[in-house]
Amino acid sequence: MSSQSPLAPGALLARGVARHLRSLDFMSVPEVTLPGRLRVDLMALGPKGEIWVVECKSSRADFMADGKWQGYLEWADRFFWAVDADFPIDLLPDNSGLIMADGYGAEILRMPDATPLAAARRKSVTLRFARVAAARHQGMCDAGITWGA
Repeated sequence: MSSQSPLAPGALLARGVARHLRSLDFMSVPEVTLPGRLRVDLMALGPKGEIWVVECKSSRADFMADGKWQGYLEWADRFFWAVDADFPIDLLPDNSGLIMADGYGAEILRMPDATPLAAARRKSVTLRFARVAAARHQGMCDAGITWGA
């Protein structure tokens, strides 16, 4: 990994995770804002409509400073932590997923149990995912307009 990368450590992890999830036929969007002022690092939508949330932690301090992660659980069928090889994984809860990543790829080391979303919540999250992805795509196509989301 080049030290000249413009991406922050968490964004590098998210990129590697997104690449791996794509190989599993999951499409992902970084930094999705949810109700309650929550913002997940990476949200992924699977081929059967499953919703995965991934929180990327680049250090012990980054993990210890995150007091909101339990609020993410109600917005996903599965919740994962993504960390690099130097992260002290004994800090992470055993019942959550674990992804080892770097800026180029990732591997799922621990698959969490599924906690399926209720139909109304799934629809809400899927619409949010689609609208955020579409707004960002439009923003890339028309850089002169701020699209929000």
